[in-house]
Amino acid sequence: MPSIPQNIIARFDQLAKQGSSIPVRGRDPNQQWAVNQDFYAWSSSALHALHSVFGKDSPHYERLKAEVERIQGNYIAEDHLRACLGIFLGAKSDIDGGFLFDLETAVSGEIFGDFVSAAKAALAEGQHTVATVLACAALEDALKRYATLKSIDVEGKTMEEVVNALKSLGLVGGAQKSLLSAMPKIRNFAMHADWDKLTPQDAGSVIGFVEHFLLTHFG
Repeated sequence: MPSIPQNIIARFDQLAKQGSSIPVRGRDPNQQWAVNQDFYAWSSSALHALHSVFGKDSPHYERLKAEVERIQGNYIAEDHLRACLGIFLGAKSDIDGGFLFDLETAVSGEIFGDFVSAAKAALAEGQHTVATVLACAALEDALKRYATLKSIDVEGKTMEEVVNALKSLGLVGGAQKSLLSAMPKIRNFAMHADWDKLTPQDAGSVIGFVEHFLLTHFG
């Protein structure tokens, strides 16, 4: 499970405390109300944090946004305030528990997909060296991120060492395992400027492999 950056944890802690300290006061015998200005200052920051960390399509962001948009007038009923705070605290519990695997893989897959698209375009234009470099960069990063998600230490490790670690733990197998064994050699040619040793077939091989790897593990 990936570690959550400390700045994210600290920001969610800060917003949880801020939201819990929004002042409420009586406006009638049966209901307490929060001041509009204090609530909106908090909710704007909370929505920004949820959008940044979980994305605009996440349940946490969508639910809080919907609750905020329902509010009218100068004061917010305390039960409505608590509902909004509860949604945010639900997101915070996911942060505290480290449950951001889906976010990590989705973002990674999108970024790597851009690299692969660029590599395919370069290959189509006859620039197989550029295509191989791009595809190898995407594959190496994808392998290291996947290994990290599986609690493998990749700090300072070569691509070949990461590949061997994945294979030894049975995290890649079958045809993928056999094809992966050839990737470090092509990667070394690409990254060490031994470009005369690269062929269009090498570029196509890496592109095809990384596409399949991304669909399998980051799709």
